Amino acid sequence: MDLGLNNKTALVTGASRGLGKAVAAALVAEGAKVAICARDTTRLEAAAKEIGAIGIAADLSQAGAVDAVLRQATDKLGGIEILVVNTGGPPAGGFGAISDDAWRKAFEALWISAVDLIRGALPDMRQRRWGRIMIVTSISAKEPLPNLMISNALRPGLHGLVNALSREVAADGVTVNAIMPGYTLTERIREIGVDEKQVAAQIPAGRMGRPEEFAALAAFLASEQAGYICGQAIACDGGFLRSI
Repeated sequence: MDLGLNNKTALVTGASRGLGKAVAAALVAEGAKVAICARDTTRLEAAAKEIGAIGIAADLSQAGAVDAVLRQATDKLGGIEILVVNTGGPPAGGFGAISDDAWRKAFEALWISAVDLIRGALPDMRQRRWGRIMIVTSISAKEPLPNLMISNALRPGLHGLVNALSREVAADGVTVNAIMPGYTLTERIREIGVDEKQVAAQIPAGRMGRPEEFAALAAFLASEQAGYICGQAIACDGGFLRSI
């Protein structure tokens, strides 16, 4: 299937590794011109070279960083038609172990950076009357996961943002969706100490996901064919979620 992404322009954040990198690679493979953003300059440069993207180093939690990234991406690409907001996961921990500072930092990273990115990219999309916005959340936005209190608490609100915003911009040819990765074999999974065999036993598919499988969902939602999919939260989880 030709997804109609040849020469489309995309910005993918948090894309020096894991799901963000996989999504960026999938868009490049479909012919899109892609800029990727991440904090680690060395890892970012290596990822950009590997997949054929433009690297923009930035810490989006810092004041002014979002505006700078959007400006650089727009200058290098000629505009941003596809925005994939991937902020990575907040620290693990139960309620009692989370400080006020940790809550504030997580809100800035998960929420404010997403809002600022969308606010900056959206006007041009509406003017073009074509755009695709995706926020990478988590299955924890639908069903809480053990020891991930911050993610469990904050990510559901992003789905409310997606649904409400989609109603404002759908008539302008702009789609807004959330994509929920389930347990996927990334560096993040290893960092929070997930036991692959134990988790796989709870997944109807009998295994954990691969980043490229999640990336395929993102690439389709960016496509011409997905223009009528809007305001949704779509999981790529091997059937893990019990509710829909």
